[in-house]
Order: sequence, then C-alpha cells, then structure tokens
Amino acid sequence: MAIIPLAISIINIGFMLFVIFVQRRNSAATWAWVAAIALFPVFGFIVYLVFGQDSMKQRVFRQKHEDDMGLLEGYSGTSEGDITTNNQINLFHEGVTKFDSLLEDVANAEKFIFMQYYIFRGDKTGQTLINALAKKATQGVEVCLLVDGMGCQFTPKEIFQTLTDVGGKFALFMPPVPVRINFRNHRKIAVIDGCIAYLGGTNIGKEYLGKSERFGHWRDTHMRIDGEAVSSLTLRFIMDWNFAVSKKKQPKMQPSPKYFTASPQRFTKKTDMRMQIISSGPDTLYPNILHKFVELIINAEKSVYIQSPYFVPDDALYVALRIAALKGVDVRIMYPANPDHPFVYWAGSSYVGELMHAGVKGYEYTKGFLHAKTLMIDSKICGVGTANMDIRSFKINFETHAFIEDAKATAELEAAFLQDMESCYHLSLEAYKKRSKITKIKESVSRLFSPLI
Repeated sequence: MAIIPLAISIINIGFMLFVIFVQRRNSAATWAWVAAIALFPVFGFIVYLVFGQDSMKQRVFRQKHEDDMGLLEGYSGTSEGDITTNNQINLFHEGVTKFDSLLEDVANAEKFIFMQYYIFRGDKTGQTLINALAKKATQGVEVCLLVDGMGCQFTPKEIFQTLTDVGGKFALFMPPVPVRINFRNHRKIAVIDGCIAYLGGTNIGKEYLGKSERFGHWRDTHMRIDGEAVSSLTLRFIMDWNFAVSKKKQPKMQPSPKYFTASPQRFTKKTDMRMQIISSGPDTLYPNILHKFVELIINAEKSVYIQSPYFVPDDALYVALRIAALKGVDVRIMYPANPDHPFVYWAGSSYVGELMHAGVKGYEYTKGFLHAKTLMIDSKICGVGTANMDIRSFKINFETHAFIEDAKATAELEAAFLQDMESCYHLSLEAYKKRSKITKIKESVSRLFSPLI
C-alpha cells in the first residue's frame, strides 16, 4: 500500500511543476499556489483549477482586448484614459441618497439607459429599480442592463424578465461555472442619455442602503458625473456589453453618435474639473489602475488618504506607500474592523502593521462596514471607483476608476475621511508589536496566501 502515497507525491510534484513552469505567474502567486498544493495534495490542485488557472484568460480576454481596440479605433470622440475637462460631480457617502438620485435620473431619461452592476439583488431595492427601468422601456427609451454572472448567481432570473418582457435588454457577464470564479466584472456603472453617469462602490441591494442585519451601517462612496467624462463610461459599457452578448450571438452595439451627443445646454456652465477614467482587468495589457495608484502615491508631497474594504497590496503599491511615509508624507489607511472575508482582513492587518514601522497610520472602521474605494492625494487629486486596494481588483477582476484633479472634490472626500476617523480604532505600533501568537499565526497564514485571495 506504500505505493499509493508515493504515487500521490509524484502526481503532486507534477502539479507543482505545472504551476511553476507552464502558467508563468508572478513569483508571489506561484509560490502561494505551490504551498497550497504541497499542504493539500491533489485537493490543492483542484482548487487551483477552480480559482487559479489562466488558460481562459489568455484565450478569451485577448480576443476581447482586440475587439475593444477595434471599437475604439472606429470611434473618433473621447476614449478611455483621455483626460477630460468641463465635468461636474455630486459625491454620495452612503447608498440611500445615491439610489434616490439614480431613480430620479432614470425617471427623466429620454433616449437610453445603460447600467452594469456586479451585484443586483432580487430584494425590494432591486425590484424598485427594475420596475423603474421597465417603465422607461415601455416609453420607448433604450434600456440595457448588464450584471455579473457570479455576483448575481443567487438573484432570481424572473426579476430581469420583468424588464425584457417590455422590450428592455438584459445580458449576463460570464455565467457562473466552476472554472469561472475568477475574472468577475466588478464594475458599477450607469449612463443616462450620454450626459449623466454614475460610478463608485455601491451595488443594488438592501445592504448598500444600510438595511442589512449582518453589517448595519454601510459606508460607501459613489458619484454622479455630469460632463465630458461620461463618454468614456459609455464606451466602457458598450465594450463590456458586446463581450457579454457575443457568446449568445446577439447583435453587438456600435458607438453610434446618438450615444455620445449630449444636449448643448447641459454644458453651458464651463468648469475646470479634469477627470480621467481608467479601466483595467484581464482584457488589458497592463494593470492600469494599479499603475495610476502607484504614480500618484510616489509623487505625493503632503498626504495620502486611502479607504478600502480590503487592503492586500502588491509589491509595487506596498513599496510606494512605504517610500511616501519615509519621506514624511502623511499616509493614512482605513479599512473595516468588521470584515466580510476574515482571511483578507488578517492579510491586510499584516501589511498595515508592517507599514506602520515606516510611519503609516492605520484605522479600523467600527461604525459598520466600510466599502468605499477612495484615494486622496495632497488635497488636490482624488480617485473614486470600483477597485479595492487588493491584488484581485488590480489583476483579476474588471474594474473602473475615475481620477479627478479638483481641490473641492478632494476636500469633500478628505472631510468625510476625517469624520470617519471618529468612528475608527486607531492602530498603534506599540499594540501591534504586542499582538498575540494566535493573531500572528492568522496573519502569517493569510499573508502567505494573500496573492490568491
């Protein structure tokens, strides 16, 4: 019977060699998977096939990138990544006012409504929005709703039929199957009539309105954009929509002028707000949002404020934050004390703890759940969007972030940050050094597997 353990060991070594030499991941992720396979023979490789394999990404998303570039070449207006001016924004620091504002804009839509969300619940909140969209569809407004397959795997499909029965369009981004747990569309974007857009952290569901018993108060950041940057988000929706419908052989959407020609009177009030919409994911050549974060932090002179529900930085972001702190920049990181993913929480604690040695200040939000994804630099530049400060958002999921050069908007976000600090536990280096052995073990294990979570 000794031959069985030997066979398992040989097979397991083969699995490890496959991960090391065939997949060609970054070294941190590679060794994390090798450790998982070594600790859990055979089972570890099965988990790898579900969560870690890249073959689909390499084939399917390379084609998506080529299709996206072809679409951009055929559109002569603003492209993603361009810096636009003449923008105005309204910031929402919780979900109720954002949801009410969205419903009002939906009710006033005249031409089209494009909407995509990672999570769209079938609860009262979701039903309210679906009914509002269905009403506009009956009035002849073009309505397209795109949701992520994994994020909406438990949402009753009947809720979306309410929309399609009256002429609205619905698409599922990569239906959930065992090998598609990764590569999720984590974007939350709404575009109305080509002149109004929404972008930020809130999905559609009662928890995002602070009505969840599990989390209670839900602290988030979302924004309403009115201006030239809307065109970039319209393009992003069209690119994602075309990918989702291509598998079902449905007609693709073209960047028609009707989606980009806003009413002239909307732009009579000129502003100097500069905004750059940046997306990244498995379909982009580089982790564009991560690159922008690192660029802004490295160039910071006075302050860096970060809010994120998850803080699992890669090496580049970690080093950028450490350098900023060591040169005297006031670096503050805030994340929830009541996490929804314990492993991510303990991994984040280990990173923040180490950064405190360089002068970084850490804060655990205790009032409820902190879901905001914001970055404020030198009271001049801010970032608001869908990307968390973790490896999954930077390199695995589809994300979109807006970077805004505007002192007033940045000041509002900083004021909200400072107010949130009153509901935080301020971490101290002394307390961190005295943490228990159990805590250290949790952090070490979570840190080891952080490239996978």
